[in-house]
Amino acid sequence: MRLALGIEYDGTELSGWQSQPSRNTVQDHLEDALEKFSLEKVKVICAGRTDAGVHAKEQVVHFDSNLNRERHSWLRGINSFLPASINVKWVRSVPSNFHARFSAKSRKYSYSILNQKVRSSLNRSFTTWIAVPLDHNRISDAAKLLLGVHDFSAFRSSECQAKSAVRKINNINVEKINSIIRIEIEANAFLHHMVRNIVGCFFEIGRGEKSVAWIREVIDSRDRSVCAKTFPPEGLCLEKIDYGDLLNAN
Repeated sequence: MRLALGIEYDGTELSGWQSQPSRNTVQDHLEDALEKFSLEKVKVICAGRTDAGVHAKEQVVHFDSNLNRERHSWLRGINSFLPASINVKWVRSVPSNFHARFSAKSRKYSYSILNQKVRSSLNRSFTTWIAVPLDHNRISDAAKLLLGVHDFSAFRSSECQAKSAVRKINNINVEKINSIIRIEIEANAFLHHMVRNIVGCFFEIGRGEKSVAWIREVIDSRDRSVCAKTFPPEGLCLEKIDYGDLLNAN
Protein backbone atom coordinates (compact mmCIF):
# COMPACT_ATOMS: atom_id res chain seq x y z
CA MET A 1 0.00 0.00 0.00
CA ARG A 2 1.28 3.44 -0.94
CA LEU A 3 0.39 6.46 1.16
CA ALA A 4 0.95 10.18 0.69
CA LEU A 5 1.31 12.65 3.55
CA GLY A 6 0.93 16.42 3.65
CA ILE A 7 3.52 17.83 6.05
CA GLU A 8 3.97 21.26 7.58
CA TYR A 9 7.06 22.29 9.50
CA ASP A 10 8.82 25.18 11.15
CA GLY A 11 12.35 24.79 9.84
CA THR A 12 13.96 27.25 12.26
CA GLU A 13 15.71 24.67 14.44
CA LEU A 14 15.84 21.88 11.85
CA SER A 15 18.78 20.97 9.61
CA GLY A 16 16.71 20.91 6.45
CA TRP A 17 14.83 18.05 4.82
CA GLN A 18 17.44 15.48 3.87
CA SER A 19 18.66 12.89 6.36
CA GLN A 20 21.93 13.73 8.13
CA PRO A 21 24.06 12.12 10.85
CA SER A 22 22.70 14.67 13.33
CA ARG A 23 19.23 13.11 12.89
CA ASN A 24 17.75 16.61 13.23
CA THR A 25 16.11 16.81 9.81
CA VAL A 26 12.49 16.59 8.74
CA GLN A 27 13.15 13.30 6.96
CA ASP A 28 14.86 11.79 10.01
CA HIS A 29 12.12 12.81 12.43
CA LEU A 30 9.36 11.68 10.07
CA GLU A 31 10.92 8.29 9.31
CA ASP A 32 11.56 7.70 13.02
CA ALA A 33 7.92 8.51 13.80
CA LEU A 34 6.67 6.23 11.04
CA GLU A 35 8.84 3.37 12.28
CA LYS A 36 7.61 3.78 15.85
CA PHE A 37 3.99 3.81 14.72
CA SER A 38 4.08 1.09 12.05
CA LEU A 39 6.90 -1.04 13.50
CA GLU A 40 8.33 -1.08 9.97
CA LYS A 41 11.47 0.47 8.55
CA VAL A 42 10.10 3.22 6.31
CA LYS A 43 11.80 5.34 3.64
CA VAL A 44 9.94 8.47 2.53
CA ILE A 45 10.29 10.36 -0.75
CA CYS A 46 9.50 14.08 -0.75
CA ALA A 47 8.29 16.45 -3.44
CA GLY A 48 11.22 18.83 -2.94
CA ARG A 49 14.08 19.00 -0.47
CA THR A 50 14.30 22.16 1.63
CA ASP A 51 17.40 23.65 3.25
CA ALA A 52 18.07 24.32 6.92
CA GLY A 53 15.86 27.12 8.23
CA VAL A 54 13.31 26.83 5.41
CA HIS A 55 9.66 26.19 6.30
CA ALA A 56 6.80 24.30 4.65
CA LYS A 57 3.04 24.71 4.75
CA GLU A 58 2.47 21.63 2.63
CA GLN A 59 5.39 19.42 1.78
CA VAL A 60 4.22 16.12 0.24
CA VAL A 61 5.85 12.72 0.75
CA HIS A 62 5.01 9.16 -0.20
CA PHE A 63 6.00 5.80 1.25
CA ASP A 64 5.00 2.14 1.08
CA SER A 65 3.72 0.12 4.03
CA ASN A 66 2.23 -3.29 4.80
CA LEU A 67 0.23 -1.84 7.69
CA ASN A 68 -3.48 -1.44 7.00
CA ARG A 69 -4.93 1.32 9.18
CA GLU A 70 -7.57 4.00 8.79
CA ARG A 71 -6.28 7.39 7.71
CA HIS A 72 -7.20 9.05 10.99
CA SER A 73 -5.22 6.37 12.81
CA TRP A 74 -2.15 7.09 10.68
CA LEU A 75 -2.59 10.81 11.26
CA ARG A 76 -2.85 10.67 15.03
CA GLY A 77 -0.27 7.92 15.36
CA ILE A 78 2.47 9.60 13.33
CA ASN A 79 1.93 13.01 14.94
CA SER A 80 2.18 11.51 18.41
CA PHE A 81 5.83 10.67 17.71
CA LEU A 82 6.80 13.94 15.96
CA PRO A 83 8.32 17.06 17.57
CA ALA A 84 6.11 20.14 17.79
CA SER A 85 7.93 21.73 14.84
CA ILE A 86 6.67 19.03 12.41
CA ASN A 87 3.06 18.05 11.82
CA VAL A 88 1.25 15.72 9.41
CA LYS A 89 -1.82 17.56 8.08
CA TRP A 90 -3.38 14.78 6.02
CA VAL A 91 -2.94 11.16 4.93
CA ARG A 92 -4.21 9.73 1.62
CA SER A 93 -4.07 6.41 -0.18
CA VAL A 94 -2.50 6.84 -3.62
CA PRO A 95 -1.91 4.59 -6.65
CA SER A 96 1.27 2.53 -6.67
CA ASN A 97 2.65 4.69 -9.51
CA PHE A 98 2.23 7.94 -7.55
CA HIS A 99 5.58 9.63 -6.88
CA ALA A 100 5.80 12.67 -4.60
CA ARG A 101 8.53 14.24 -6.72
CA PHE A 102 8.00 13.05 -10.28
CA SER A 103 4.19 13.19 -10.28
CA ALA A 104 4.17 16.86 -9.28
CA LYS A 105 3.04 19.31 -11.96
CA SER A 106 4.18 22.45 -10.16
CA ARG A 107 5.47 23.81 -6.86
CA LYS A 108 4.77 27.10 -5.13
CA TYR A 109 7.14 28.91 -2.77
CA SER A 110 6.72 32.16 -0.90
CA TYR A 111 9.35 34.54 0.42
CA SER A 112 8.50 37.13 3.07
CA ILE A 113 10.54 40.27 3.73
CA LEU A 114 9.91 42.39 6.82
CA ASN A 115 10.67 45.84 5.43
CA GLN A 116 10.83 48.29 8.31
CA LYS A 117 13.45 50.18 10.30
CA VAL A 118 13.11 48.10 13.47
CA ARG A 119 13.49 44.33 13.67
CA SER A 120 10.66 42.15 14.99
CA SER A 121 10.90 39.48 17.65
CA LEU A 122 7.62 37.83 16.60
CA ASN A 123 8.47 37.72 12.88
CA ARG A 124 12.13 36.80 13.12
CA SER A 125 11.71 33.11 12.23
CA PHE A 126 9.41 33.53 9.24
CA THR A 127 10.61 36.71 7.54
CA THR A 128 13.92 38.22 6.51
CA TRP A 129 14.34 41.68 8.03
CA ILE A 130 15.49 44.43 5.66
CA ALA A 131 15.74 47.94 7.11
CA VAL A 132 16.48 49.66 3.78
CA PRO A 133 13.22 50.84 2.13
CA LEU A 134 12.23 48.66 -0.84
CA ASP A 135 9.89 49.62 -3.68
CA HIS A 136 7.61 46.60 -4.05
CA ASN A 137 6.19 48.01 -7.30
CA ARG A 138 9.64 47.85 -8.91
CA ILE A 139 10.01 44.30 -7.62
CA SER A 140 6.61 43.41 -9.11
CA ASP A 141 7.63 44.82 -12.49
CA ALA A 142 10.87 42.84 -12.44
CA ALA A 143 9.01 39.67 -11.45
CA LYS A 144 6.96 39.78 -14.65
CA LEU A 145 10.16 39.45 -16.68
CA LEU A 146 10.81 36.04 -15.11
CA LEU A 147 7.55 34.51 -16.33
CA GLY A 148 7.77 31.70 -18.85
CA VAL A 149 10.52 29.26 -19.82
CA HIS A 150 14.12 30.35 -19.21
CA ASP A 151 17.55 28.96 -18.52
CA PHE A 152 18.02 29.89 -14.84
CA SER A 153 21.71 28.95 -14.64
CA ALA A 154 22.52 32.36 -13.12
CA PHE A 155 20.17 31.62 -10.22
CA ARG A 156 21.37 28.14 -9.25
CA SER A 157 23.86 27.35 -6.50
CA SER A 158 27.22 25.70 -7.16
CA GLU A 159 25.87 22.65 -5.32
CA CYS A 160 22.85 22.25 -7.60
CA GLN A 161 22.70 18.74 -9.08
CA ALA A 162 19.94 19.31 -11.65
CA LYS A 163 20.89 18.16 -15.14
CA SER A 164 19.16 21.12 -16.76
CA ALA A 165 18.69 24.68 -15.56
CA VAL A 166 15.66 25.27 -17.79
CA ARG A 167 12.54 25.91 -15.74
CA LYS A 168 9.09 27.38 -16.40
CA ILE A 169 7.75 29.99 -14.00
CA ASN A 170 3.97 29.95 -14.25
CA ASN A 171 3.05 32.74 -11.84
CA ILE A 172 4.71 35.37 -9.67
CA ASN A 173 2.82 37.60 -7.29
CA VAL A 174 4.31 40.45 -5.25
CA GLU A 175 2.27 42.22 -2.62
CA LYS A 176 2.91 44.42 0.39
CA ILE A 177 0.79 43.96 3.50
CA ASN A 178 1.68 46.53 6.15
CA SER A 179 5.47 46.13 6.52
CA ILE A 180 5.78 42.71 4.89
CA ILE A 181 6.60 42.23 1.22
CA ARG A 182 5.39 38.78 0.21
CA ILE A 183 6.61 37.15 -3.00
CA GLU A 184 4.92 34.00 -4.33
CA ILE A 185 6.51 32.02 -7.16
CA GLU A 186 4.98 28.98 -8.84
CA ALA A 187 7.04 26.92 -11.30
CA ASN A 188 7.17 23.44 -12.73
CA ALA A 189 10.32 22.88 -10.64
CA PHE A 190 13.05 24.85 -8.87
CA LEU A 191 16.83 24.76 -8.81
CA HIS A 192 18.84 24.76 -5.59
CA HIS A 193 18.71 28.29 -4.07
CA MET A 194 16.76 29.53 -7.11
CA VAL A 195 14.09 31.41 -5.14
CA ARG A 196 16.58 32.88 -2.65
CA ASN A 197 18.79 34.09 -5.50
CA ILE A 198 15.82 35.61 -7.32
CA VAL A 199 14.87 37.46 -4.14
CA GLY A 200 18.47 38.67 -3.88
CA CYS A 201 18.02 40.29 -7.29
CA PHE A 202 14.68 41.75 -6.24
CA PHE A 203 16.43 43.33 -3.27
CA GLU A 204 18.89 45.16 -5.54
CA ILE A 205 16.06 46.33 -7.78
CA GLY A 206 13.76 47.25 -4.92
CA ARG A 207 16.34 49.48 -3.26
CA GLY A 208 17.17 51.18 -6.58
CA GLU A 209 20.70 49.85 -7.07
CA LYS A 210 19.69 48.03 -10.25
CA SER A 211 17.13 48.74 -12.94
CA VAL A 212 14.03 46.63 -13.44
CA ALA A 213 15.43 45.46 -16.79
CA TRP A 214 18.61 44.21 -15.10
CA ILE A 215 16.84 40.97 -14.20
CA ARG A 216 16.80 40.13 -17.92
CA GLU A 217 20.54 40.68 -18.10
CA VAL A 218 21.01 38.23 -15.25
CA ILE A 219 18.89 35.60 -17.00
CA ASP A 220 20.67 36.05 -20.33
CA SER A 221 24.11 35.85 -18.73
CA ARG A 222 23.54 32.31 -17.39
CA ASP A 223 26.36 33.23 -15.02
CA ARG A 224 25.98 32.92 -11.23
CA SER A 225 28.59 35.66 -10.66
CA VAL A 226 26.28 38.18 -12.36
CA CYS A 227 23.40 37.36 -10.02
CA ALA A 228 22.88 38.93 -6.59
CA LYS A 229 23.70 37.35 -3.25
CA THR A 230 21.67 34.44 -1.89
CA PHE A 231 19.06 35.65 0.57
CA PRO A 232 18.66 34.00 4.02
CA PRO A 233 16.50 30.87 4.44
CA GLU A 234 14.10 32.06 7.15
CA GLY A 235 11.86 34.03 4.77
CA LEU A 236 11.35 31.04 2.48
CA CYS A 237 8.38 28.67 2.71
CA LEU A 238 7.22 25.78 0.52
CA GLU A 239 3.54 26.58 0.09
CA LYS A 240 1.97 23.96 -2.15
CA ILE A 241 2.64 21.04 -4.49
CA ASP A 242 0.18 20.65 -7.36
CA TYR A 243 -0.58 17.15 -8.68
CA GLY A 244 -3.64 18.02 -10.73
CA ASP A 245 -6.30 15.31 -10.35
CA LEU A 246 -3.80 12.60 -9.39
CA LEU A 247 -3.84 13.45 -5.68
CA ASN A 248 -7.38 13.70 -4.44
CA ALA A 249 -9.27 13.15 -1.21
CA ASN A 250 -9.92 9.45 -1.83
